[in-house]
Amino acid sequence: MDRIFDAFLRRQFDEGMALADASDLLHLVPLEGQPPRRYVAVFSCTGLVRPPQSEVKEADHFEVGIWFPADYLRRVEPFEILTWLGPREVFHPNISDKAPFICVGRLTPGTSLVDILYQCFEIITYQKVTMREDDALNKDACAWARQNQRRFPIDTRPLKSRSLEFHID
Repeated sequence: MDRIFDAFLRRQFDEGMALADASDLLHLVPLEGQPPRRYVAVFSCTGLVRPPQSEVKEADHFEVGIWFPADYLRRVEPFEILTWLGPREVFHPNISDKAPFICVGRLTPGTSLVDILYQCFEIITYQKVTMREDDALNKDACAWARQNQRRFPIDTRPLKSRSLEFHID
């Protein structure tokens, strides 16, 4: 393995796990390798789902797969890097209702794991929403979102918990 990419992966692991340790809403599971190249990010925040033949409702468990291919520092193919794992009935304009795709916007080579995690969180919680049907992965969710903007964000909690330091005398 190339030393620069190996150092990048080690830094992503350290920073990603530090964010997960500081968050009540994120559980990060490294999957393979030392350092890992694949992760499952489990978000316990509020987002939306629409089960078949049902109304839009809130849910609190979402999973995204993240993979750093060997050429990640030179080239990025977003639908190769990110995979929507569940729930399948997620309801968001940036998440496909037909394939396991999530669009976080533009990714550049070397985008950090922490940045990707924040972008996924912002999408799940409706802090980041595509309002153009010609650019949406889920056109029904896009039309619904335009009509329901007053509900956003769905979850206002921060991904990273704030630490409080105080001294008692």
